[in-house]
Amino acid sequence: MRVLGIEGTAWAASAAVHDTTTGETRIRTDAYQPASGGIHPREASEHMSEAIPTVVEDVLEETSESLDAVAFSRGPGLGPCLRIVGTAARALAGSWTVPLVGVNHMIAHAEIGRHRSGFADPVCLNASGANAHLLGYRDGRYRVLGETMDVGVGNAVDKFARHLGWDHPGGPKVEARAHEGDYLDLPYVVKGMDFSFAGVSSAAQDAVDSGEAVSDVCRGLQETVFAQLTEVAERALALTERDELVLGGGVGQNERLQEMLATMCTERGAEVFAPSPRVLRDNAGMIAVLGAKMATTGETVAIEESAVDANFRPEQVPVRWWEPSDGERAATPDTDVPTRGAEATVEFDGDRVVKTRVAKSYRHPALDERLRRERTRAEVRLTSEARRTGVPTPLVRDVDTAEAKIVFERVGDRDLADALTTDRAQQVGECLAALHGEGLFHGDPTTRNVRVDTAGERLWLVDFGLGGHSGHIEDHAMDLHVFAGSVAGMAGEGEAQEVREAAITGYRSVGDESVLDRLASIEARGRYR
Repeated sequence: MRVLGIEGTAWAASAAVHDTTTGETRIRTDAYQPASGGIHPREASEHMSEAIPTVVEDVLEETSESLDAVAFSRGPGLGPCLRIVGTAARALAGSWTVPLVGVNHMIAHAEIGRHRSGFADPVCLNASGANAHLLGYRDGRYRVLGETMDVGVGNAVDKFARHLGWDHPGGPKVEARAHEGDYLDLPYVVKGMDFSFAGVSSAAQDAVDSGEAVSDVCRGLQETVFAQLTEVAERALALTERDELVLGGGVGQNERLQEMLATMCTERGAEVFAPSPRVLRDNAGMIAVLGAKMATTGETVAIEESAVDANFRPEQVPVRWWEPSDGERAATPDTDVPTRGAEATVEFDGDRVVKTRVAKSYRHPALDERLRRERTRAEVRLTSEARRTGVPTPLVRDVDTAEAKIVFERVGDRDLADALTTDRAQQVGECLAALHGEGLFHGDPTTRNVRVDTAGERLWLVDFGLGGHSGHIEDHAMDLHVFAGSVAGMAGEGEAQEVREAAITGYRSVGDESVLDRLASIEARGRYR
């Protein structure tokens, strides 16, 4: 099969032909380069209207055989650009009388990495200009395990670069200056499986304005945002019990980000794959490759139903072209063998649990020391405070802040991830509501941070390292959002919805209804909603 792919979500006017028999993919790209600042939608669409016919013509001149399908980037992206690409794809498919395939741009980033890596069932970190998220396959779809709650990682870096008067794209310029600077401490914002970049970008601008050296700020900005991405990538691997990671998106070309991910994966016994730069950044090759897979399984779209979608979410796409072969993961009860989560090593010693926050070599030493110290102190304090308010947590028996080590009472016989039911989810909702009622939030209530006694039906909240004191409904709603996101990564679609509703029912029975209103707002805030 030979498939023409056309890409044009924002800046890259690109066309490619992929041959499934030979495996060859020919790509032609004409990138939009703004005169100043960032991407201007009107200018980008004008570039698309001029460049798309040319790149399509160029790649077709090199193709002597007939084509079997036309694939195009249906979204997400800039509406004016997407409409130009969609119009071109419809015209070609109609004139050649071949099937039309509408491709989700973000899934294409994930799939080109999986396609070239040969991995069986990876987690994908998409780090692009307009987005940043973790994807993992579950029950026939790619699930969003975590994502930015405000701006994309590339946009955050570009915003800082524009503040300095640098031309687009700013990422390579920040990377170059970072090599010359010393680390500067900046805000670090991880919310369970999600992250935020708007604040760190603004703080970096303020630091320059207050007289800090530009190279130092560039170093601090790069170290901070990429450590956030790497931390959440590791949390996604731990949550899903997977050991393969693929990188996608134009920001993925950054050498420091690739180095951090490689270090993290090596230390936890996982593998990571980064495609070559020409397919990491936006390109039509990934559209053609995924388009061929979709066309083979009949995932085509009628011309009259092929409208583009600027807010096209990855989890909206049924994945029928591929299914992992390893099947369901069986629940495993605790043993006395030490386990390693995303942040810490946990050792079982009779009725005690020794948790040690291990140093992360991928993070800058100063940042790593700060996070380990702060999170250890927060976990001890909040675990004890939550227990005093009546929320079930383990007893803290000892703490060594210098070594980032805590000794807890041993509770439960497994994680909620291995014993997920609607009744237990309802209990989690009730516990979170009680916690919030006392002005506390957990910060990372995933299904791995709830312990269950399967015989007695008791449960405990654990791992308060990302929590804090707050009466703000945003922090409280984020707890529910994190829990729901972790369930989506562990359960089938129907089960995940039932579990989410059970948690909300439990929360509503004890907590503040305004928090549930804010939860709806957060869920609608995802980058492409």
